[in-house]
Amino acid sequence: MSLSGAVPGRLRSWRSLPASVILLAIGVAAALAIATLVSVMFGAFRLSGADVFLAIAGRIDGSATTDPAIALREAVVWDLRLARIAMAAIVGASLATCGAAMQGLFGNPLADPGIVGVSSGASLGAITVVVLNISVLGVWTLPAGAFLAGIGTTLVIYALARPGAEGGDNSRLLLVGIAVNAIGGAFAGFLTYLATTEQLQSLTFWSMGSLSSATWSTVVISSPSAIVGVALLLLWSRPLDLLALGERQARHLGVDVRALRRKLIVVTALLVAAAVSFAGTIGFVGLVIPHLFRLMIGPGHRLLIPFSAAGGALLVILADLAARTLDPPSEVPIGILMGALGGPFFLWLIWRGRATGGGDA
Repeated sequence: MSLSGAVPGRLRSWRSLPASVILLAIGVAAALAIATLVSVMFGAFRLSGADVFLAIAGRIDGSATTDPAIALREAVVWDLRLARIAMAAIVGASLATCGAAMQGLFGNPLADPGIVGVSSGASLGAITVVVLNISVLGVWTLPAGAFLAGIGTTLVIYALARPGAEGGDNSRLLLVGIAVNAIGGAFAGFLTYLATTEQLQSLTFWSMGSLSSATWSTVVISSPSAIVGVALLLLWSRPLDLLALGERQARHLGVDVRALRRKLIVVTALLVAAAVSFAGTIGFVGLVIPHLFRLMIGPGHRLLIPFSAAGGALLVILADLAARTLDPPSEVPIGILMGALGGPFFLWLIWRGRATGGGDA
């Protein structure tokens, strides 16, 4: 097929989307814009909407100011809150799309980076780098450690909980997740025991999930992994749809299952590393968001991947806003908030699966 024929076909496929999907996309985009503005305005140091726009315009203009109040306002907006919001969007999009991909990879609707242990493994890699003061790759050492540990953990989990001919098995996947989380927690606890007082204070808060260390440097380091990972998953949306039917069915339909499986393992580990490296362990994003959008738009990954990325970014931005404003000037760890939200949601999925008489939620 020629390029001139392919492009109009692709445009027609997007134009044929139901009105409900288009309205949902507009609603999610509007919610993201509103959440971003509100997140910039509120915190220990509150700003008005006019203050935010003046700070943005002043920094874009590039003119130096001698007014301390204006300089403080610009620093809060640009160097603290916008950097933190960008990091929250990266973390949320990475975890949500990773959850959607893992559910296809394992053939299991309960697959989530936190539940099955991938986040625990990636966190262990990052903790090892911090406690042992490893710096062979400079600023890239921490994400590289999380990435390598994430790949290793995903390979182990897949080898032990690989879906059979009829699809995934909830009980096996959950048991493997419990074991992997326990082992990762034990090693992380031992490294925490070895940590210095300064490292211990950092690791304790970091292990519960936090964006307090977000800067534009961490955004620059994490964003390539997230962008590449989400783009690749979107590119593989059709093979993911076929893989969700089961490995045997996907193979009969022309999918190179072994190659796709390897690529998905690498990409999911890349996405988890992008999220875990500088934000710590934040659970349930990859479970909650794909499920909600799957109920609204269906299981097709061509739409599920971009909607999950946007929804995950929105959820973590809102969670970080709550973390900063519930008990100012202190911060509530995001992991606690997500656990309070995700735990009941997880129980609802189990109850729903039982109520409908199916093995899957």
